[in-house]
Amino acid sequence: MPGLELPPPPEDVWELDDEEVVEEFLAALMAAGASEKTVKAYRAALMDFLGFIRRSGRRLRDVRSSDVRRWLQERLGRARGGGWEERRRVQVTMHYYSLFLRRFFRWLGLRVRVPVVRKPRRGVVEALSREEVLRLLRAARDTLDVLIVSLLLETGLRAEEAVSLRLRDIDLERREIRVRNAKYGEERIVFFGEMTAEALRAWLEENPGLGPDDRLLGISYSALYKRLKRMAVRAGLDPRKVRPHVLRHTFATEALRRGMSLPAVQRLLGHHDVRVTEIYLHLVNDDIRREYEAAFGLRRRAGRGLLEEAEVEFA
Repeated sequence: MPGLELPPPPEDVWELDDEEVVEEFLAALMAAGASEKTVKAYRAALMDFLGFIRRSGRRLRDVRSSDVRRWLQERLGRARGGGWEERRRVQVTMHYYSLFLRRFFRWLGLRVRVPVVRKPRRGVVEALSREEVLRLLRAARDTLDVLIVSLLLETGLRAEEAVSLRLRDIDLERREIRVRNAKYGEERIVFFGEMTAEALRAWLEENPGLGPDDRLLGISYSALYKRLKRMAVRAGLDPRKVRPHVLRHTFATEALRRGMSLPAVQRLLGHHDVRVTEIYLHLVNDDIRREYEAAFGLRRRAGRGLLEEAEVEFA
């Protein structure tokens, strides 16, 4: 949670019950501007750890590094009998849980070592092809379907950010959106094109009662997710591939293909670290490789290359 400055714990923090200590920390997170989703994730991690040490009769103030190691080992060990997806899911969860516990201990001033569970290697980033996007749009059944797809594709918004948008965040004239409920608590501006502008105008005509503080889409993340899945099925696409984040990947990949700089795409996506944005480069590099092989790597083209014309031979 880079960039968040937490207020210090109360002076009498160790006079509180362990659960109350956790609540004080969560209140500090909220005061620093952490999102509701972030606070919920911290709560899950810290209450899980409290439940573990409580079984051995230990309090927070008495925690040792060995307690943390046993907690991590037990949680990771539970997944060993499951499949690859289950092991990966648990490893990702415990990666974040270990980071959250480390932040909590630092806030308390506890000098307890917390090993950070290694995050699984990121899989290949998926993006939709132009044909898949067209099929998805043709499968839209109403204005909201079109607005959801166009909004995610033209702005790169996270689904959670999209469903949190209020009408006052939209500037149709300037074609820009102020993202207030961003992942790291920092506002940013994103832009949209004609497709989203047309969908927005149609949506507002259908919903004349929307006020400035009303949510633009008026649906939950779950409802948005299900709409995308239903569109994918109607379009004859693999519904496992059509997810909100894949549309975000598609935006980023297309932006890089069209020549936008990496820092500009990073800013639009709301990434704190440009290395996260760099994962989209491999898709663009695949395009470059195909063009290169078409130009130089294959001999189907008319004419010969310079080395062939010069009849250069290598020993």
